[in-house]
Amino acid sequence: MKVFNYFFACIAIIVCVWSCKNRTATEQPKATETPIKKLLSDGTPIRILIDKSDYKLSIFAADTLVKEYHVVFGGNPVDDKEKEGDQRTPEGVFGVRDKYPHKKWSKFIWIDYPNAESWKKFNQRKADGVIKEGETIGGEVGIHGVPDGMDAMIDEKRNWTLGCISMKNKDVDEIYPYITKNTKITIQK
Repeated sequence: MKVFNYFFACIAIIVCVWSCKNRTATEQPKATETPIKKLLSDGTPIRILIDKSDYKLSIFAADTLVKEYHVVFGGNPVDDKEKEGDQRTPEGVFGVRDKYPHKKWSKFIWIDYPNAESWKKFNQRKADGVIKEGETIGGEVGIHGVPDGMDAMIDEKRNWTLGCISMKNKDVDEIYPYITKNTKITIQK
């Protein structure tokens, strides 16, 4: 009889643990689905990490990952930007020049490309003969949305920009209020 009761007690515990674990997983939304305003306090400084190989934009508060978003890039999503018109997204650490509503892409967060490091790489490539005389470094690179109704480009990883980082309009709208002139944006391969 004791073995029988012990057996049922073990089964009851297993069912209870499984049930609690299952309920927690279904009742709590994933971090990526939770609105960022529920994850950050107003005025919390953030930094952004954009990983080109993973097609992700990650928001950090201090050293804590807060939320991730899917993004796409220019026509050549792998290589570092060398010059204007190469359809490459620059790599490095950037600041924010400005941000403003955009009639085609919801919002535009203008990063400070080219910065001093970008100019250093450009001039070295020019000295090495990679950049031809008359070619320019380019500019106006930013984080922005997509044309209305074109969110599928993000889901399909369709690299359509000239070198900018593009995300769904609802996502760029969500992060926009948290971006300041002090926000650091790291873009890596």
